[in-house]
Amino acid sequence: MIEALYESNCPELKLLARGKVRDLYEVDADTLLFVATDRISAYDVIMKSAVSGKGKILTQISVFWFNYLKDVVANHLITADIDEMPPSVQRYRDQLHGRSLLVKKVEVLPIEAIVRGYITGSGWKEYQKSGTVCGIELAPGLRESQKLPEPLFTPSTKAEYGDHDENIHPDKCAEIIGQQRAEQVSNAAVKLYSKAAEYAAGKGIIIADTKFEFGVDKHGTVVLIDEALTPDSSRFWPSSTYKVGKAQDSYDKQYLRDYLTSIDFDMKTQIDLPPTVLDNTLKKYIEAYVKLTGNRPELS
Repeated sequence: MIEALYESNCPELKLLARGKVRDLYEVDADTLLFVATDRISAYDVIMKSAVSGKGKILTQISVFWFNYLKDVVANHLITADIDEMPPSVQRYRDQLHGRSLLVKKVEVLPIEAIVRGYITGSGWKEYQKSGTVCGIELAPGLRESQKLPEPLFTPSTKAEYGDHDENIHPDKCAEIIGQQRAEQVSNAAVKLYSKAAEYAAGKGIIIADTKFEFGVDKHGTVVLIDEALTPDSSRFWPSSTYKVGKAQDSYDKQYLRDYLTSIDFDMKTQIDLPPTVLDNTLKKYIEAYVKLTGNRPELS
């Protein structure tokens, strides 16, 4: 097993931020470097333990989707091949190989574009209480994990580290980024989700929901940024065991969430995870990659 990378260290590059999983560096005036570490978070809390190789799988899944979906919406990816990156990046090859994206610098829009194709998670909890998801009224009588009539755009705010993202009504999204941008983001997110969900269904995976992030490039075009349809940003369910009316098996972080629920996790304290939880989480990510792409992930 490869050694886990909990935090990158590239002192010759300007560190801009460390997120829950990714470290972000400035390469030059026009480009950034996204480094997917092996950190794992749940309920907006970064665990003390890391999942060896997870960052490489996330990177490879994102590259797959960026390429598959580029005809729907442009994205910020320049290259994921370290041999095509500047010398200032290549000097950190041992850390960065297989887990880094060289991307275009864009103006990041301060919302997360969540698309729900099925009712589950926080959406299901809200629906049980009020018949709504993010304040959007839905038909009565829906059951847990049921497919929605149409994919639902349910944005959230982008929380600072240590805070929790807040689900908001689409009208609030328009107040934050403007009506025109909000419509562009909503349309783009639903189109991306729909094409990806159709592809995944043919591979035996249901994409229950996913989170996209967008930016605006120097030409004023809305582009897909950050990651794309990974087990960190999506709920992947095996279609072979799908059954309406209950929680589903999954290929994503739900395994970790279920473990944390079983130990009455307080949703705020960083903790160490047992090796079995780390190993089984990695197996879920690898299984998702193999089913989606037909290939084994490159983890060396």
